[in-house]
Amino acid sequence: MPSIEIYTRPFCGFCARALGLLREKGLEFTEIEAGFDPDKRKEMMDRSGRSTFPQIFVGETHIGGCDELVALDRAGKFDAMLSA
Repeated sequence: MPSIEIYTRPFCGFCARALGLLREKGLEFTEIEAGFDPDKRKEMMDRSGRSTFPQIFVGETHIGGCDELVALDRAGKFDAMLSA
């Protein structure tokens, strides 16, 4: 199973929703708290090309934020990514 990394910031409703979905599915993931860490935020922006939170990666694939994660999951494509 590919690794999952999620860049988050405190008090972010979208971050909480994405983290909740990952936990609900029983997945292991690395949470990178980048809200108050300029270096981590720059790393996130360099990797994703986006400045909004959260930003989620499965392996080296950037899947986007919370809305994209939920859409992938509803379409059944997220589980397929994880089993690849």
